[in-house]
Amino acid sequence: MNKFNQKKNNFINRIIDKDLASGKCKSIHTRFPPEPNGYLHIGHAKSICLNFGIAQAYKGKCNLRFDDTNPAKEEKKFVDAIKYDVKWLGFKWDNVHYASDYSEKLYNYAIELINKGLAYVDELPLDKMREYRGTLVSPGKDSPYRSRHIKENLFLFSKMRNGDFAEGSICLRAKIDMSSPFMVMRDPVLYRVKFINHYRIGNRWCIHPTYDFTHCISDALEGITHSLCTLEFQDNRRLYDWILNNISIKNRPRQYEFSRLNLEYVVMSKRKLGLLVSLNLVEGWDDPRMPTISGLRRRGYTPKSIREFCCSVGITKQENCIEMGALESCIRRDLNERAPRIMAVLNPIKVIINNLPEGYEENITMLNHPFNLHMGTRQVVFSKEIFIDRNDFFEKTVDDKKIKKLMLGKKVRLRNAYVIQAESIKKNEHGVIDTIYCTYDPQTLNQHPLDKCKVKGIIHWVSAIKNIAAEFYLYDYLFTTNYPFSEDFLSYINPQSLTVCHGFVERNILYAENKKHYQFEREGYFCIDSYHFSKYKFVFNRTVKLRGVHYKNKKTQDANNLHGATDKLMKS
Repeated sequence: MNKFNQKKNNFINRIIDKDLASGKCKSIHTRFPPEPNGYLHIGHAKSICLNFGIAQAYKGKCNLRFDDTNPAKEEKKFVDAIKYDVKWLGFKWDNVHYASDYSEKLYNYAIELINKGLAYVDELPLDKMREYRGTLVSPGKDSPYRSRHIKENLFLFSKMRNGDFAEGSICLRAKIDMSSPFMVMRDPVLYRVKFINHYRIGNRWCIHPTYDFTHCISDALEGITHSLCTLEFQDNRRLYDWILNNISIKNRPRQYEFSRLNLEYVVMSKRKLGLLVSLNLVEGWDDPRMPTISGLRRRGYTPKSIREFCCSVGITKQENCIEMGALESCIRRDLNERAPRIMAVLNPIKVIINNLPEGYEENITMLNHPFNLHMGTRQVVFSKEIFIDRNDFFEKTVDDKKIKKLMLGKKVRLRNAYVIQAESIKKNEHGVIDTIYCTYDPQTLNQHPLDKCKVKGIIHWVSAIKNIAAEFYLYDYLFTTNYPFSEDFLSYINPQSLTVCHGFVERNILYAENKKHYQFEREGYFCIDSYHFSKYKFVFNRTVKLRGVHYKNKKTQDANNLHGATDKLMKS
């Protein structure tokens, strides 16, 4: 259940409660209005959870609307991707709308503004138009075309629709106030000429409305009661209200702004994300290093974890930047409870156990989850030759008790198996260790050695005889700075954002389902990569590293019971 389905104590819910209590509105109708010019990212997920969650909480409606007013950048593939992402997050819209469906109505409302003397056709070149707008500290000045007669404006606007003017040579502007302290109110453009095929309506229109003109009218046409958007549209609310107040439209939605979601180590601009894709700095919009919903999904993030994260950051008017650790904690909590455990060695080095006979194999029963016995057990092959991670061997013998690795003459426990002791090593011609020779204590299967000396070091392993070769994609942050928000953000690209390891995983992975999550013991949470995985090639993406795992909502007595059951099962 989406936590936004609960009525939260934030300023938007308080506004809605007040509007319902006063009778200002009888039911709640929200919308999620993306432009189909790219894939959705984690910031959009916050807006999705808010708009759909409010509709659920107040038993209202939420539309999915595509604000497709810029045919130069919009494509059907983005529409399909957005629909999929919304569904995947666990939400269902009441209606699907497209701003392009309102083309004729929008045109007629523009005609109405012209007839009221509130809009005019302007032929100022773009550079002159920018110059005439003024600056933040100096007012703008009127265009020489601002005083055109209504009939002339109507005539020219119809010629614009007929395609009689070149792109960039003419536009329709609202006639508001060129001396306004708010730049958005200095005669903003309402329509421009673009001879570009629209992905839905083709070439039927060569003039296209701007977002600001379209958005408020679309809200009103759909009966939206509360139009929720991020703070960068706060000044635009003045234009939003001005347009609705000056056309003959029945509904009067209200716009409310909340702070957008900013996350460390990523960029939250579709333009910048698209640049990463076009420059081939990532595999695509769904690269697991991207903050897109599709990228997070491919990396192994779950709908529940993303919804929980969006709920935890809250709804305020205060801009801030959330630590990446907050998002990572949400996926850890989710996967910790339901991801089965398995062993994989990402950087393998061979271990040969001297006191086992040639060809020795033994099946060891292991729990699939240490705190969920309902997940059952699996049989893991233990053999004379095994692989351990190269980082778990320390060549120099030291007495430092903090070092819990395998060392010559020292003992460690193999995860869920025996205690071994390193006796000697063999190096290749380059001086690199390729084999470690050990002995094992046959009395120590899940037991301490007979000398009662507790072994603190525990390392994971995989049989070197029966295993599955695999590739492991280890992801780091895409940027080297936690605030890559400047225009030179590409200079902060992390060249080490992806490391590919070639190792081995238990044969039990053969029964894995595509995209299923696993905790590779001591390595992190992984999922099968949806692109590169095949029956001939096993590829895993690391979703997140392990860190400070806590088991929520488990009383001490319950934990003790589980440990007791585990010991009993492991000894049987």
